[in-house]
This record gives sequence, C-alpha cells and structure tokens, in this order.
Amino acid sequence: MEDNILKQSLWIGGEYRPAATYTELKNPFNLKHIADIAVAGKDDVLDAIASAYQASAKLAALPAYVRAEILEKVAGFLKEEREECAKIISQEAAKPIKAARAEVDRTIMTYTFASHEARRIHGETVPMDAAPGGEGRLAFTVREPIGVIAAITPFNFPMNLVAHKVGPAIAAGNPVVLKPASQTPLSAYKIAEFFHRAGLPHGALNVVTGSGRSVGDILMKDDRIKMITFTGSPEVGRYIRENSGLKRVTLELGSNSAVIVDEGVNLEKIIPRIVTGAFSYQGQVCISIQRIFVHENLLEAFTEQFIEEVKKLKIGNPLDEDTDISALISRGDVQRTKEWVEEAVASGAGIKIGGSITDGIYQPTVLVDVDTSEKVSCEEIFAPVVHINRFKTMNEAIEMVNDSKYGLQAGIFTDNIHYGLQAAKRLEVGGVMINDIPTFRVDQMPYGGVKLSGMGREGIKYAVEEMSELKLISFKME
Repeated sequence: MEDNILKQSLWIGGEYRPAATYTELKNPFNLKHIADIAVAGKDDVLDAIASAYQASAKLAALPAYVRAEILEKVAGFLKEEREECAKIISQEAAKPIKAARAEVDRTIMTYTFASHEARRIHGETVPMDAAPGGEGRLAFTVREPIGVIAAITPFNFPMNLVAHKVGPAIAAGNPVVLKPASQTPLSAYKIAEFFHRAGLPHGALNVVTGSGRSVGDILMKDDRIKMITFTGSPEVGRYIRENSGLKRVTLELGSNSAVIVDEGVNLEKIIPRIVTGAFSYQGQVCISIQRIFVHENLLEAFTEQFIEEVKKLKIGNPLDEDTDISALISRGDVQRTKEWVEEAVASGAGIKIGGSITDGIYQPTVLVDVDTSEKVSCEEIFAPVVHINRFKTMNEAIEMVNDSKYGLQAGIFTDNIHYGLQAAKRLEVGGVMINDIPTFRVDQMPYGGVKLSGMGREGIKYAVEEMSELKLISFKME
C-alpha cells in the first residue's frame, strides 16, 4: 500500500470498522491512486443491517425537533467544510470544481429542507360521518417511520443524491444502510462523519462499500429492510423491483431527456441554457439533454449558434477553476461513447463538432440527422453527446419526445401558450419544464419519472411520504 494513501474502512454502528479486503480508488481524470476502499463482506452487511435495526426504536422515539436539529447541524458542517467537500467530489468523480461546489450548495439546501420537513410531518382528520355508519366517531391519521431503509446511490451526484435518500429517511425517523457507488464512496463517508458529529444515534446511519450486486442482494433478501431507494440503471432497478418481495421500492432510473425549440423563440437567450443542460458534468446527469428537436424554420440558425456556444466550453483538469468538461467516470464509458457515436455516423448521422478523444476525455459532441433508433438517441448515453433533429409541427415534436422508453423530464421553449399547455398535458414524463431545460431541478420539488425512468418520487416532502406509514386512529364516542 502506498504511503499517504487514505485507507477508508466501513462505517457501522457509529464507528469505523476494518474490512478483510480493500480495493483501489482512482481519480477518473488522471487515474491517480487516491484511496483504498473497504470491500464489505456478507457479515459486514448483515452487521450494518442489525445495527440499523437496533437503532430503529431509538431514532423513532426522538422528538421531531431533535431530528430536525441533527439535520440542521449536518447542513452547518457542510457550509463550514464546503471547499473540502467540493474537492472530494471533484477528485473521486472528475466533476469540474465549479459544478462540485454547486453540488455541495444543493446538498446544504437538501438537508435544510429535510430539517424543515422533520418538523411538519402530520396527518389529517377524517370525516367519518360522511358515510352512513360513521356517526359518533372522531378519526385522524398519523405518519410513522417505516423502518430500516436501504439506500443505493450513483456516482454522478455523490453528496446530493445521498442527501435525497438519507435526509428524508432521518427526518421521518428511519435508520439507513447506505451503499454508495463504488467510484464515489468518500463523499458518503464524509456525510456519515457529519451525522456522527451532529449527534445521530449510533447505528442510525451505516455506510457499506463493495460490489453492488453482492451488497444489494443481501439488502433485498433481509426482512429487516423495509424499503429500498435506488438511483441507477433501469436494468438494476428492474432486478431490485423483481427480487425485493413486499419491500417498498423507490426507483429513479434512466433517461434520454429531450427539449423542444419552437419557432419564434429568442435563440441568443436559450442556447447558452441548452448547452448547459446538455454538457454539465460531461452529460452524466439523469436529466441531461440528449435530444434536441428544433422547428425546421429555426434549424439552421439554431445549429450554427449552438455549435459556437459549445466551442466556448473549456476542457481539462476538474480541479482547474475554468474547466467545464473533464473525464467521464471510466475509460470504459469513453470507449462505449465512441462506439455509439460511430454507429450513428455509419447510419447517416453527421458530426458538427467533437466525436474525438483527447487525453482520455471525450470531446463535447453534437450530431445532426440522427435516426431515432440509434443508441445515441434511444438509450441513455450519459456522456457529452447531444443530437439535433428537426420537426414541422408541434404534434410531431411531442410524438418524437414521447417515442422513448424513458420519461423523466422534458422541456419546451415556446412563445405560444397553447403549445406550452399542450406539451404539459401530452408529454409522457414526470416533469415538464416550460421555457426551461429538462435538466432543471430544485431540491424541494417532486422528482421522478414514468416508463423505464422509474417509480416513486423524490423531493424531501414527497420522499418522507414514501418513507412513512399512514396509520388511521378512530375513536367511537357513543
């Protein structure tokens, strides 16, 4: 083991625990060895579940204001150590430092929202006498913790997507076993330290790293786990759904998000926004713009101006202040992206810019005239690649957006209110952004998709509802 290399152990029961084996963690940009990460064995995972289960009663008994204060403290620690947290994200995920700081800021807001929601979890009165036979009864509902939650998170937002699972779970009084992505575990361990410092009961948050399949299978089969919340690929999401028995499951899966650009819109105003939506964090965002449908009367001007804006993107080391685009999460993803683009070009698509690899970085790429059956269009590419296709009528544009197995979010830019409302009604997605990009998200809004984009909703208030049980209490007064 190299000198000065962090040896990251498991976090179980409020303390670090060594593992039998460790694996190297490398910076995706320069492939530098940055840490040795514990690989959890079966007994480690079972101990994490047992620790969470034992903490269930204590956490559920904590007053709401105490849970809220713990979450507020975590947000405070993030503020104090903002730059360190951003550097952790940048190093383990190759996220440009500007974007990493923005993620930390969003994580602060997410835990802040969670603290607010912890204080206002409530039920409602039920008018029992609205039905014959219900007279003389007073009834109301309460929300109770569901129990141990298994949270499985991806690499692309290693702090904020952890917050979207851990924050509402703690707010609702549920302990968590967290399995972060293998490439980005350091962010999760940092958050565990913050919760420990904030006074969270021991065992209420456990972090186990290792093989997603082996850890996940144990979590799915253990009856002490009452819910699994997962963000990742549709293939893994389907496997979890089919093998979790009667556990509650929330799945945030893939997308190939689209935006419609109607004629008459101000291109100078919207193009920088669309470029941001397509290329932020190398396109490794669940709601990154992958498909752009432009009215035929604007196509030439849009494409020309879009390319000029893409040329402004700075490519390089994620820790450099002016970097916009850096390395994909793995060299394997670079090769996959190259193959998908080459397949599209072989089938008649044109490359307006990009399509090459420099120092392991896939260059920002814009394709035109792409057949919608190509992988770069119908699959989730998760890379800095976008294609521009034309449409004649709004009906045609909406149909092209809906011609997808995914349905997370979509955007439309239009000055025609009727088209905006038509899109809102007809687009088969979980969220419609009118006069904005589908990549827009603030952390208190409901977030989730339809079709292969998943099931259930995130957004703190909505996640708290998913992570709690509704109980009816009825008093017969006569």
